[in-house]
Amino acid sequence: MGTNQPIFRDLNPDDPDPEATVIDSLCMNCHASGMTRLLLTKIPFYKEVILMSFSCDECGFQNNEIQSGSQIGEKGVRFTLNVKEPSDLNRQVVRSDYTSVKILEVDFEIPAKSQKGGYMTVEGIIDRSVNGLEQDQVLRRVQHPEAAQQIDDFVEKLKDLKSQNFTLILEDISGNSFIQNPNAPQGDPNCTMVYFNRTTQQDHDVGIFTQQELTGNKESSILHPIAEGEFSYEDFQGEVLQFPTNCSNCGSPCETNMKMTDIPHFKQVVIMATCCEVCGIRTNEVKSGGGIEPKGVEIEIDVRTRDDFSRDVLKSETCDLKIPQLELEVGPHALGGRFTTVEGLITAMRDQLCDPKRSQMFGDSSDEKSKKKFEEFFKKFEDVLEGRLSVTLILNDPAGNSYVQSMRDDDKPDEGMRISRFERNHEQNEELGLNDMKTENYS
Repeated sequence: MGTNQPIFRDLNPDDPDPEATVIDSLCMNCHASGMTRLLLTKIPFYKEVILMSFSCDECGFQNNEIQSGSQIGEKGVRFTLNVKEPSDLNRQVVRSDYTSVKILEVDFEIPAKSQKGGYMTVEGIIDRSVNGLEQDQVLRRVQHPEAAQQIDDFVEKLKDLKSQNFTLILEDISGNSFIQNPNAPQGDPNCTMVYFNRTTQQDHDVGIFTQQELTGNKESSILHPIAEGEFSYEDFQGEVLQFPTNCSNCGSPCETNMKMTDIPHFKQVVIMATCCEVCGIRTNEVKSGGGIEPKGVEIEIDVRTRDDFSRDVLKSETCDLKIPQLELEVGPHALGGRFTTVEGLITAMRDQLCDPKRSQMFGDSSDEKSKKKFEEFFKKFEDVLEGRLSVTLILNDPAGNSYVQSMRDDDKPDEGMRISRFERNHEQNEELGLNDMKTENYS
């Protein structure tokens, strides 16, 4: 691979060096020598993955797997999909090794780490489960006919799900699973996604341990505590700190710069900027320097004139975005934390959806209906940025750490914006780490 090539690249048939790695491997079926092929790539609108394909020329055995190539997420993720239409069975699903699957209506569960990660559809999950249950049924009907009959009856229940409504729950403590939204970029009325904090045992399951757990020492040999009074707040506020990290786009090693600053009439924030010399991407992210507010905040901004575009906006990493006129919903993890203007925020939303690297999901293999839908959607986006279409931008932040500049001198809400505070619900508290809730309890 070239020295300036990203570690994880987009699939490209014209790529002279597609990063495919071929390894001689032992066939677990006949114990002869087989061949494993590895490919590092990216799934659009998702993240980096490692595709693995094994084949044996001796016995013909084949096996395909997919593993996450990105770092373990800061939180686990739970998807709840209400399968109501036949099209829901065709939704694409990415499962990691740490994903548990539940179908409530038939009291069916696939425990985490009992199957390898895979890339399939909702229907494929059912078919794979049916095939697993039917394995060895011929022998079982002879040796244990009663157990075999029970399995046959349950298999029929699973097959009948394809013509019924049911609820599918995917819980992944690594945060690396995904269910396709066929209505993208609009919201998904049949699927909800909740992030949750892992327990200590779940951290251990995904390979995360504290320095004390590894060494038995409270003090790390790498990080040393700063003595009280050694540095003042002003020293940190004026200092730009730098630490090594990996590029969020291609996974290559790079440096991130971090600085603390104050936003007038609001609070302290931490600004982080990363520039990757390999793929050239530049990213900026803002995180709140304070704690979680007692209540969440929802801010509505009327975007009608050029002055409305110039408002300063702080979108925290826990803030959802909505534009009702476009039927657009953007989750908190899509854009991360940003300190920008209204125009900059809307432009970032447009750019992320229009990015050619991401838009390959809607390329030649897309149906004409989907292409036309996105063309009309992007045209409306341009009308908004050109001032031809008035919209309302809604920021909904359960942590209460988002802010929009007012046009009034006293910084109270002007007539073009509305601010309301709300009590967080159970799921919002869980996502913010404010609940002591067991993730296996769905009742």
